[in-house]
Amino acid sequence: MNKRRIAITVVLTAALGGLVYSQVRTWRHFDWTHFWEQTRGVNPPLLLGAVCAIYLTYVLRAIRWKVFLRPVANLSWRRLVAPTIIGFTGLALLGRPGEFMRPYLIARKEGLTVTSQLGVWTVERIFDLGAFTILLALDILISRQLHQLQYFGSIHAAGYALIALTLGLAAFAIVMWRWGVTIADALCRLVTPISQAAGHQIGHKLRHFSIGLHTIRDARSFLEALGLSLLIWFVIALSYLSVTRAYPPAHDAQVRAAHHVLPSQMQISHIFPLLASSMAGSIVQLPAVGGGSQLAVISVLVWVYQVPNELAVSCGILLWLVTFMACVPVGLVLARREHVSLRKLPEEEREEERREETQEMNRRRQQIAP
Repeated sequence: MNKRRIAITVVLTAALGGLVYSQVRTWRHFDWTHFWEQTRGVNPPLLLGAVCAIYLTYVLRAIRWKVFLRPVANLSWRRLVAPTIIGFTGLALLGRPGEFMRPYLIARKEGLTVTSQLGVWTVERIFDLGAFTILLALDILISRQLHQLQYFGSIHAAGYALIALTLGLAAFAIVMWRWGVTIADALCRLVTPISQAAGHQIGHKLRHFSIGLHTIRDARSFLEALGLSLLIWFVIALSYLSVTRAYPPAHDAQVRAAHHVLPSQMQISHIFPLLASSMAGSIVQLPAVGGGSQLAVISVLVWVYQVPNELAVSCGILLWLVTFMACVPVGLVLARREHVSLRKLPEEEREEERREETQEMNRRRQQIAP
């Protein structure tokens, strides 16, 4: 592990430690007996259905990546399923350093450049954020269940903030799609007198990011990618709903009060705020143990839906296991079959990216040489 990853891990550990300490001080009393009773009472078939839904999203992501690659390669989406599952396994086990395994594996398997696939990955993230924002905005606008929540105003404000962020990213993507190479060359010339290596690196990354954005060439590709993105996030929401509905109904009339929305009572409209909190919390998480995602979901369950602490913790952990960790057994088997070492893969990816940057730098030097 290099110094950068050690520093990131230390910072994340400190941040998560502070969050856990804050939760413990807030709750003080936690009934572990009630926690285990709630967890043992879940419905296994519904959990299995939730896991199957998550695996379906990996297939849909592979099909969407095929759409992104259509301008440069006519590939079968079946070839992209294994790298997709292995990539999410790396993300689950290694945390954010494993985020870029999938682009590297696809580039290596299909003979493409890593930087071009990182551009495709960025386009994918923009479509993911845009599709989820559309679903969340529709949920906020038309759902009567959310309007009845005590903290609906906060959800409403967070939804508008997410819309603003998505529009900003879309504007940036359009600018880079139209003038990306020009901007990359200008920044390269600006930074090179200060640091030649940094100038070439910035130019290289922005140039290939711009090229990656050109994976969307026509209206058909755009509509296909958008439709698949909406379907992916709706299926993820159904997986969340299946997990929450797996819990037995409450028998305590006081717990079933007007402001309480227990997991077993949730509708699809209640799920999107949970998904938003999980996405935000996943930014701060440790390899293999998560942390940020679970804490964010648990906090929303407790403060927004008024779920008892023990039930909220059980549901938050189970959602994380199903949506983040369920890919690990199959991913490890596929990694072995594909002769992929998850431990060595991040370093191999960085080496390949540095090699491509060096080649690009040498090529540009030859072009400007007299």
